Formats: sequence, C-alpha cells, structure tokens
Amino acid sequence: MSSPLAENLARFRKARDLSQEELAATADVGVDTVSRIERGQRQTARPATIAKLSRALTVAPGALLGLMPRIHGFPDAEVARLRHAITASSEVPGLDDLADTDGVSDWFSLAKAGHATWQAYVDGRHSQLLHALPILLADARRCVHATTGDANAAAQRLLSTAYRLGAGIAGRLNLADLAWTAAERALTAARKSDDPEIGIAISVRYLVWTLINQGRTADAERVAVKAAERIEPRMLDRDAIRAGVFGNLLFNAANAALRSGSGERAHDLLAVARSAALRTGKDSATEAAIFGPRVAALQVVEHAVRLGDPEAALRLAEKIPQPQGPVPPFWEAGHRIHLAHAAAQLRRDQLAVDLLGEARDLAPDWARRQPLGAAVMHDLVDKAPRRRGRRFAVLAADYGVL
Repeated sequence: MSSPLAENLARFRKARDLSQEELAATADVGVDTVSRIERGQRQTARPATIAKLSRALTVAPGALLGLMPRIHGFPDAEVARLRHAITASSEVPGLDDLADTDGVSDWFSLAKAGHATWQAYVDGRHSQLLHALPILLADARRCVHATTGDANAAAQRLLSTAYRLGAGIAGRLNLADLAWTAAERALTAARKSDDPEIGIAISVRYLVWTLINQGRTADAERVAVKAAERIEPRMLDRDAIRAGVFGNLLFNAANAALRSGSGERAHDLLAVARSAALRTGKDSATEAAIFGPRVAALQVVEHAVRLGDPEAALRLAEKIPQPQGPVPPFWEAGHRIHLAHAAAQLRRDQLAVDLLGEARDLAPDWARRQPLGAAVMHDLVDKAPRRRGRRFAVLAADYGVL
C-alpha cells in the first residue's frame, strides 16, 4: 500500500527532473533507500534521511511527509492591506481612512489610476493589483467624501469600480466573505453613481460570482437571471456595454445552473448569451464587461469541460472564432487550462502539458494560482512514468506541485 511519503517523494523528484540516482547523490543517501521508499517497501524513514531528502528537493519535511499543505499565496501583509482597504468605514470608529483630505485626487487622475488597476486585474498581474488597489479605494472614498452633485456621482462610479476589483481579487484568493463585502459596497456606490443601471448590473454580477463560490448556486442563478432581464438589450440595440453586462450575467447564471446539476438549462442560458455576442460583432474588454463572439465561444468550451465531455470540448475548441477585438490574457489562459484538463482526461498528456505552458506564458501570475491548472499538473506528474525533462519540471514548479 502506497504511503504519502512514497507518493510525495516520487512526485517531487519527477517535478525536480531528477532520477532516483541523482536524488540519492544530491541528498547523500543510498539509491536503494530512495527506490524502496518510492515503491512503498519502506513506510517510514529516519528523521535524518527525511531532512536530507527534503533539502535536496527544497521542500519542507512536513510537505514530504504529507503533514502540511504547500501554500503558494501572497504575503500576509499584502492580504491584510487588501482586507483593511475593503472594510474601512467612517461608520466604525478607528476604521475611517478619510482623515487625509488635503491631498484628494481629482477625478481624471483617479479615473486614470482606476483604469490602470483594472488593467492589472485583467492581465492577471496580482502583485501589482494588490499594491495599487488599497490606494485606489482610499483615494476614491476621499473623493466621494469631498465632492457633491455631479462630481460626487462620478466619484461614486469610480468607487464602485474599485470595490468590484476588490471583490474580484478577493474571490481569486478564495476570501469569499471579503469578496461579498466588496461586492455589496460596489452595489451601494453604484446606486449613487451617474450611471446606476449599468453600475448596479455589473456589481450584481460580482455578487453572483461570490454566491457561486459559496456554493449557493440556486440563489446565484436566480439573482443573475433577474439582473439580466432588467438590462436585456432590445433586438436592434447594439450597445456593446449593455450587451456585455447582459451576456456576462448569463455566463454566471449558466455556471450556477451547471453546478446545480442542470446542464440543459445552462446550455439554454449560454445560447442566449452567445446570440447577444454575435449581434455585437466584435470582442471587447472594458471595466464593464468582457464579451464578444470569441469570449462566448470560450464559455461554451468551458461548459463542455464542466459537463465531463472532454472530446466535445476539444472538438468545439477547433471552431472558436479568432478574436475580433481585445480578449484579456487571463481569459485566454483560462481557456487553455480547461482544454488541458480535457486533454489529460483523454490521456493526451503532451497536449495537456503544452496547453498549460501556453496558459502560463499568457498570464503567468494568474495561471499559477488556478486550482484547476494545479490539479491537472499534479495529475500529470503523478502519471509520468519517469522524469519528463526541464520544461516539465519548470511547469510543475510554476503550478505549485512543489
């Protein structure tokens, strides 16, 4: 019977692109020791041996023994800054960040900073986003506090956008409660903005995403569909922003329906979204929505993967239209990760490796933090009968196998 030590030693060794002989030489232990541990003939090893093997593989002894998770996240200080920035409130004594009102940024400077922060979000540059977003949130709140009338409504729109970015990055970090708080605050600011209808619909989309991550799929689908009905473009309406927000809400509704076990309803929702995308005639990426014919087609492929039909996913991927406008790298990277999952299920392992490599190249900071990518790479390492070369080892490290 295989032990965690046996599985982890073999996995880490292959992920480091080492043979048993090379690991034994680097760790200064007998090659027979390495071989017997990996074959499960030795369920335990002396602490000194574990320490040597861990140093050679550059992993913690606890990770080698399967006693601790391997965490590949952000520094606690960065996450704490994000949490403080989202939850700051003048209603709670001690949490007010409005004291420094002498240096209130003007609306145009804030708008420029907001767009740059959004660009970091869609590019998957998480480290840059975590640095910039707390500053943007504080500055936007100060601008709201210092303005009235039309200027205040414009500032509320920027604040809503900043909170939505907070909800997005918190969701990516699996901080579901923080994501919910940010999305609710985005909704509150949107109601006071100069474009409440669009702002409310966009903010609801982030609430829906949070509901899905909390496992509240029935609630998520109902909320998304109702919001989409309120903003649905008319048949001849070619407003790209309205169509994009409408389509994104339906993407989320379809995702929720699929997770609730209704593939047919998810298919119908995606069909409506895809029809709206085709009417727009082009792909676009704005703070409001990421939408268009290619974006919708990527969602259809992901739907097939989630339904457990990898053959259909790879077949549909061959028919995806070329982009007719900007499609963010993290969307393209996510598509490749889903295709890698499909390829791995069909035992097309080299294709899966190539797709994971493409995803990493497109959005390195984003891709390496995706649970599905990590799971696929983990499976590929476990299935590898022997070392697979330097590129394979680098991908294994990038996706957190080590």
